[in-house]
Amino acid sequence: MSAPVALAFSGGKDSVLALAALRGAGGRDVRRLLATVNEDDDTLVMHGVPGELLERQAASLGVPLLRVPVPRQPTNHAYESRMAAALARLAGEGIAEVAFGDLFLAEVRAYRDAMLARAGFAGVYPLWGRDTRALAAEFRRAGYRAVAVCVDTEQLPGAFAGRDLDRSFFDDLPAGIDPCGENGEFHSFVYDGPGFACPVRFARRSEPTAGRFRYCRLEPLEATRCARCGAAFECGMATGLDACWCATRPPVAAIDPAAGCYCPRCLAAAGAAS
Repeated sequence: MSAPVALAFSGGKDSVLALAALRGAGGRDVRRLLATVNEDDDTLVMHGVPGELLERQAASLGVPLLRVPVPRQPTNHAYESRMAAALARLAGEGIAEVAFGDLFLAEVRAYRDAMLARAGFAGVYPLWGRDTRALAAEFRRAGYRAVAVCVDTEQLPGAFAGRDLDRSFFDDLPAGIDPCGENGEFHSFVYDGPGFACPVRFARRSEPTAGRFRYCRLEPLEATRCARCGAAFECGMATGLDACWCATRPPVAAIDPAAGCYCPRCLAAAGAAS
């Protein structure tokens, strides 16, 4: 068994592809998803996605989420102190590496590696150096479904906010825009695809431009709470599937159906223990 690793997670395209790369050829045990959220409203930094949707996304992907609350527009010192506390918790769980979905921004990687080294951690970059056009095409071919939740209007028209990341989205990107948004042109939220037990449901609400950024607000729809860990997750029947995702899993005799439903991660853990 490979050493466990945590993944810095934004819920977007590159994060989900990094998770797939770690689990695939790398065969890594991804033990935690690590997300920085604004402490005043529990929304993902930069993306504006509610923390509850991240929780449901993590449940569908089968990895527990660890939120790291930070002040809105934090100083480097504030951000690093909060991350240090989170890394100390990960160290207590036997984790000594954090993976990132970064592709080519060397100065960002150097900053991350220096911060990790101070806590005795190492960085892992499963997508580093990949061609972004090829990676975006791979994302589409694999069948992932995502929505653009934040657009930097100084780089990209605000009308891209709220659009699905389908072929037309990438075809319509102006010349000079990185197809993976690696320069901050846009941020996304992936709600279905390979590795997901079931889709993550939400309502979309367009909002006026805030400064230079245009957002599409995602509002969680009603979800189920796991009877074992309490995490919010999507019941397959509620998402409109013909059969719930749990119907594809081996039955677990130790679970009392009357106690309530288990999320994908807890159901897998219960099955492994039985």
